[in-house]
Amino acid sequence: MTHACRITAVCAMGAVLAACGSAGTSGTAHPARSGAAAPAASPSASRPPVLAQGPGGLTPVFEHGPRTLGKTVALTFDADMTADEGDRAASGEHFDNPALIDALRTLKVPATVFMTGRWAEQYPAQARSLGADKQFEVANHSFSHYSFTPDCYGLPTVDADHMKSDVERAYTALRKAGVAHPMPYFRFPGGCYDDRSRKALGALGVTAVQWDVVSGDAFATDADAVTRQVLDGVKPGSVVIMHCTRSAAPTTERVVRAIVPELRRQGYRFVKVSELIGETAGHR
Repeated sequence: MTHACRITAVCAMGAVLAACGSAGTSGTAHPARSGAAAPAASPSASRPPVLAQGPGGLTPVFEHGPRTLGKTVALTFDADMTADEGDRAASGEHFDNPALIDALRTLKVPATVFMTGRWAEQYPAQARSLGADKQFEVANHSFSHYSFTPDCYGLPTVDADHMKSDVERAYTALRKAGVAHPMPYFRFPGGCYDDRSRKALGALGVTAVQWDVVSGDAFATDADAVTRQVLDGVKPGSVVIMHCTRSAAPTTERVVRAIVPELRRQGYRFVKVSELIGETAGHR
């Protein structure tokens, strides 16, 4: 078990488990380098940078940016909501976190939000606001937040025949909610993937985005512990995974308000994932 997962004992819980995995779950999570076949056209009209496909049409996987091009760090936030959580939302459970987004705006921190299609359906005004704000970029986190591999923190699974359509359905939901140009980046629910799931998504031309810093904010109640975990883990080019779901990550706003000034004091500049991918060998 890594240091990142020792701090929080709740890493086995399933609803927002992306923050409890470790980067490179399958053991094959290495971005393809130049010379590989180019992926299909991206889902975004703006054609942001993506990594080249891996051998055999495997979806490329990005974990962090270059370590030698300056002190940059990307904060990423998963907007998780599974397909069957509508009743919980209707009864008052909050899967959104407007105060966190307001904090990011006040602090002028660019960020990448990985949004499930179901979340966009539940909170279309917030999805539209994020999609229209140049400070943020919105990417795909599946429609249903079901796992793309077996045995992923207890999440229900998507069978291989429906993986591609689940991601396409999420893009449809994002656009319907008003996100005009969702990014060609995909985060596997729970961070769990294998060659079968990478192959299933190959035709979409997306880059799968993992992370190298686990914040541990999922189900955490100790904001100071999460803050220390992030500050201890960040390196140049890091991708930090956090959540913007109040019910499952109640400390995240406080953590952001603590880590941002400290990382800036250390000389870090906050960027979106697209900037880190654009600096990475093998992108197009």
